[in-house]
Amino acid sequence: MKNIVLFGPPGAGKGTQADVLKDKYNLVHISTGDVFRFNIKNETELGLLAKSYIDNGNLVPDEVTINMLEAEVEKNSEANGFIFDGFPRTESQAEALDAFLSKKGATINAMIALEVEEDVLVTRLLERGKVSGRADDQDESKIRNRFNEYNTKTAIVKDYYEKQDKYYGINGVGSIDGITALISKVVDSL
Repeated sequence: MKNIVLFGPPGAGKGTQADVLKDKYNLVHISTGDVFRFNIKNETELGLLAKSYIDNGNLVPDEVTINMLEAEVEKNSEANGFIFDGFPRTESQAEALDAFLSKKGATINAMIALEVEEDVLVTRLLERGKVSGRADDQDESKIRNRFNEYNTKTAIVKDYYEKQDKYYGINGVGSIDGITALISKVVDSL
């Protein structure tokens, strides 16, 4: 079983790469953002709660996120492994994920981080906002707030996985196929 944390700031290409990798390696892609958007669209209790945080550019609280993630893993108990996209975002989430996977006799094999300059990401996200209609991608101040959240709260998760020799930084600028090839070298070495 291969379990990968796909990491990077908003707009780095995590979702795009996860779509390719899930098919290539027969993994289940769990995107917290997609799960939240589904719940928001369907106005579930979780969705309304998550929306109140996301609309302000803030992270959804750990307890809500962790419970949702565990439910997604349980739904796919026969999987060959998982790509976690958008989770963990804090060290406490990483510890909770390790504890949860340990109960299942599994572990995180690698954190693969897509590294992209912030100004490139702002341009990408504003363009994505025009196409997707996502409100959080149409306002540069909200985008910059998401980067601030990422840099102050989320980027420290890199240190957590570096200490375990599981961190792999990948240049997230280039063609989709070129970036996939770089990621595949890491996955194939696990």
